[in-house]
Amino acid sequence: MLRIAYLISRYPALSHTFILREILELRNLGIEIETASVNSPDRPLDELGTEERAEALRTFVLKQQSLTKLIEAFLLTALVRPLGLMRGLWLALRLSGFHPKMMLKRVFYLLEAIVVGHWMRSRALSHLHVHFATPASTVALIAKEIFAINFSMTVHGPDEFYEVSEYHLAEKIEAATFICTIGHFCRSQLMKLSDPSHWKKMDVSPLGVDPETFRRTKDRALFSNVEILCVGRLVPAKGQAILIEAAALLKKSGLPVKVTFAGDGPDKARLQAAAYCFGIESDCRFLGGVNPEKIRDLYEAADLFVLPSFAEGIPVVLMEAMSMEVPCITTRINGIPELIESGAQGLLVAPSDVNGLAEAIETLWNGPDFRKELALAGRRKVESAFNLKPNVARLGAIFESRIRQAV
Repeated sequence: MLRIAYLISRYPALSHTFILREILELRNLGIEIETASVNSPDRPLDELGTEERAEALRTFVLKQQSLTKLIEAFLLTALVRPLGLMRGLWLALRLSGFHPKMMLKRVFYLLEAIVVGHWMRSRALSHLHVHFATPASTVALIAKEIFAINFSMTVHGPDEFYEVSEYHLAEKIEAATFICTIGHFCRSQLMKLSDPSHWKKMDVSPLGVDPETFRRTKDRALFSNVEILCVGRLVPAKGQAILIEAAALLKKSGLPVKVTFAGDGPDKARLQAAAYCFGIESDCRFLGGVNPEKIRDLYEAADLFVLPSFAEGIPVVLMEAMSMEVPCITTRINGIPELIESGAQGLLVAPSDVNGLAEAIETLWNGPDFRKELALAGRRKVESAFNLKPNVARLGAIFESRIRQAV
């Protein structure tokens, strides 16, 4: 049986629900997955869904380890792997650029790498997989140096591509046994940053959703209001302020728009203030984070799904909305055109284009037949290309092949 350790920055988490689905499906395929998380779950146990709670209880959390445990792990490593510890320390310092503040952060990564390494040894695990080429994968990179384990990554973008030096992307590409990318655009960005000798270790492994779970169960009753749903963290990169401005334009022109934001984040107060300034505060709902079990109800109630992002990989929330036959409007950026061809499975607009977004919303609302056509085509696209089970089976085959070759 293939056994793999997964390291996630925060697990379970609302923004990482797709990782939970991936892990559960890999286990269904007979691959044993042990999970470790740098941070505790993003909600208390009693607020987690059933599957999330079960995962939280079986996940090893690095930052829950006591100072005594950290010191014991460090001393044990110094005793049994002194050369590995020296290599890991040197790597951590080198990655910091020897800047005092960054050195301290990288030393914490070193301690986390030691904890991960000992946890893996206690579980007889030799391969570590990480989602995102961000700090958790830096921990994995250092753990590889200390414990001589193999590690791999699933890279999503686009954050990793904007902070190449901060996230040490070139070093991770070189050190990884193999790399999964969620799409071809993502793979192209890694190829741009690496020597062609490393390109052969990159596999395209799309994410997916379960069309049976995300299936519309009733027709949406048409009311006088245009119910728009936007799901995602409330952060500048998601462009929700553009949607608020577009909604205000539509409201002014006589289209009765209502917008529901599902998600939380540091931009919440600013977005609420923008809605107030545009005079549509009563037309905007901010629900905060919504548990996976309840998100389907929001898709059922939506006329349109709008994601006006400035930067994205290939958003899973778009796949969910498409699978639920909600017509989608989003931006023509990064990997999104691999999911949606404008006019075929949804509409794509230029990022930051308020007028273009407002026009797209109005076009779909005034074209019920076109709206239905896009909705059905969107679901077909998910079923054929972004379907959870076959895509995880593809990932499992990559794991089987790559990990066994590395042994």
